[in-house]
Amino acid sequence: MKQFWHNLARTILNHRILSLVLLAILTIFMSIEASKVQLSYELAKILPKTDERFKLYESFKQRYGEDGAVMVIAAETDHMYDLNTFQHWYDLGEIIKNTGGIKDVISNANLPVLKKDEAAKKFVTDKILDKRPQTQAEVDAVREKIKNLPVYQDFIYNDAGNVHLMMVTFNQKTINDHSRIDIVKRIKKMALDFGNANQVKMHFSGMPFIRTEFTSQVTHELGLFLLLAIGVTSLILAIFFRSLKVVIFALIVVLIGIVSSLGIIVLFGFKITLLSGLIPPLIVVISIPNTIFLLNKYHEEYSLHGNKIQALSTSIEKVGQTLFLANLTTFVGFGVFAFTGSALLVEFGIVASINVMLIYLVSLVFIPIVFSYLPPPSAKNTAHLEAKRLTKVLTTINFWVNNHRGLIYAIIVLIVGTSVYGMTKIQAIGYIVDDLPRDNAIFTDLKFIEKNFKGVMPFEVNIDAYKPGRALTPQLLTKKFKRMEKGVCQISGVYERFITRNCYKNSFIRPTVAETPNTLFLPGIDELNKLKEFNASLEGKQNSF
Repeated sequence: MKQFWHNLARTILNHRILSLVLLAILTIFMSIEASKVQLSYELAKILPKTDERFKLYESFKQRYGEDGAVMVIAAETDHMYDLNTFQHWYDLGEIIKNTGGIKDVISNANLPVLKKDEAAKKFVTDKILDKRPQTQAEVDAVREKIKNLPVYQDFIYNDAGNVHLMMVTFNQKTINDHSRIDIVKRIKKMALDFGNANQVKMHFSGMPFIRTEFTSQVTHELGLFLLLAIGVTSLILAIFFRSLKVVIFALIVVLIGIVSSLGIIVLFGFKITLLSGLIPPLIVVISIPNTIFLLNKYHEEYSLHGNKIQALSTSIEKVGQTLFLANLTTFVGFGVFAFTGSALLVEFGIVASINVMLIYLVSLVFIPIVFSYLPPPSAKNTAHLEAKRLTKVLTTINFWVNNHRGLIYAIIVLIVGTSVYGMTKIQAIGYIVDDLPRDNAIFTDLKFIEKNFKGVMPFEVNIDAYKPGRALTPQLLTKKFKRMEKGVCQISGVYERFITRNCYKNSFIRPTVAETPNTLFLPGIDELNKLKEFNASLEGKQNSF
């Protein structure tokens, strides 16, 4: 093994031009590939494809369409039903609806109203307003109609009547496409213009908006993190080696690593996710130690005998082997993610592990070759070898290791014990915006809508009755369904209301009772039997929301 590293050092230094040419070709190739990199706009797929819950979720989407496709715009005002404000609100909905990539828009200006066609024995849907209102009387009539449709309370408007929602549904293609970002930004601007023109405070939420804003903020923070990592490591190199040349060539290694990481993402057919976006900053903190160890050994050997080439050769032999083992353990650490089954972790594990070894090879080849062409290190550059403060710190550590082993072991046991106890307190959570500061606009708007409408994301239940038509039978609806509804609503944290196709369908027949006005409930068996023949008209209909 010793002979292998000796031969490797001789090969690198004897074929410097060839090695640099090959490294340049690799860098150019990776740069071309990196230019093709794309961001992923899909929700992160954390669960393995073989997981039953993942399969259930995919089958649910296949049947009912992509979930989380609704952007919510909330207008906070007591004057929504003033003619001028309502006209502008109506216009906003029409403009958004005619925007490319938008499937539908629902607000109190165009609510669907379900009616019975007795002659055709089917349900038909009309708009609560078929054209832009021209008089205050028309707006007042719309307001009264909405009051008589309790299904929309806490859904389109809140109890106090001062917050009104507009729900914008994106089509299936747009929701996971780059165009979603531009559409969300345009819709937000149009809504804010409406708010400014009518002195209305606007709030935004819904998965398309949260995903767009969250991705934008995280991308900005990742870029900032990368710049800070480069800046801090460069400062450390400058202080330690006192040489601008060291900083420059170390940064070249870093840049090669970053470009290669993006190129590998493209070569494997991956896209940049929030997790793989962490790889470039990781490359910075992994590649810099390689450079430090190689140059430190080079300076140490040169100080002993003054032979530059021999010092570089020894640096490759001695440090190259040590760095190989260190980088190999990091390679294995990241590589295990490739065996998790989670697409998100698999992609991260493959790209990160390959880049760890690639950046090791780049450092091992590039640094010795470059410094073989540069002048030998000066006394100023090698002063770090005799730095009094650093020597004092290392001497103190050496003293403690050799004279206070028992205390060190006790401290380590205490730390491990505390860590194990902390692990038992870990809780698995799945908040939508758990990574955002509490004063962030995304978080505050989400909480505002939760306060007024009990949340943005619904909990959806699919009821499979196994036989065609059985799900709509009066017996199943009045017994099984009502029992399930009652049980679910008893769970802590669940809003005491189900919005279902049958609730909506029957709400216009018996919307109220004297004891509980504006309460939705299923009619009795006799009324359900009368409606049974109307159910066929709802089969296969798409959900407007």
